[in-house]
Amino acid sequence: MSDETVFLEAYDAVLRQWPVEVRSVDVATAYGSTRVQICGPEDGTPLVLLPGGGTTSVAWFANVGDLALSHRVHAFDLMGDIGRSVHDGAPLRGADDLTAWLDTLFDTLGLDGAHLCGHSYGAWIALSYALHAPRRLGRLALLDPANCFAGPSLRYLVHALPTLVRPTARRIRAFHRWETGRDPEDPAWQAFLESTATAHRSKVVAMRRPRTEDLQACTVATLVLLGEQSRAHDVRRVAAAARRLLPEAIVATLPGASHHSIPTERPAALNRLLTQFLT
Repeated sequence: MSDETVFLEAYDAVLRQWPVEVRSVDVATAYGSTRVQICGPEDGTPLVLLPGGGTTSVAWFANVGDLALSHRVHAFDLMGDIGRSVHDGAPLRGADDLTAWLDTLFDTLGLDGAHLCGHSYGAWIALSYALHAPRRLGRLALLDPANCFAGPSLRYLVHALPTLVRPTARRIRAFHRWETGRDPEDPAWQAFLESTATAHRSKVVAMRRPRTEDLQACTVATLVLLGEQSRAHDVRRVAAAARRLLPEAIVATLPGASHHSIPTERPAALNRLLTQFLT
């Protein structure tokens, strides 16, 4: 069995655990086709979910049961990253290409007024889109956002480097255990994470921190939710910067959560806070 087959089977195994009926569609864009998982009531408020880098749309398996009660959920595989989106079109050179990609998806899927929620790299993309097209969004939720308000921890980058330079299942497992303090609770999710070691990605865009003046001008109602035990960055520094740069935002901390335990591990508190904010 090829490495790609192992990865796709692990992807599908996690998707089968979604506790709601889900429809998978592929949407054409100038950059290639985008895999979108859709669930929830057709008349629900649209909600777009952008996963962290290297996790794909299936990462929301522990959240969609609650989120899809009142929202029409659209979870995307990120263009250029691993997953079932196919980057075979225009190159991805920076944030402008990712916002153009999202523009097409919002147009095609009729998502004007949607709430937007992202984790880590997905949170950076979500914030970039909110600054680009604030009138298209309802509310914005950023889950332990990467390089949005402060830079990453040097220690985190050092530990992540082996999984980036030469990823193996063992290195990915060790990095996850170092950052979260434990192995994933769900066996299918752990198998998926290990399968990503050989999954193909074409381009993960370098995350440039938004300009201060752009953040201060942001008009989208925003929740910044940080993992109390995140090792990706200095949580207090990120919280202070978010409060300073987005004075109208709600900035909160998830007790016991780390960067890589969001959104899959012990999701009850996250789901409650997200549901309260989005409704």
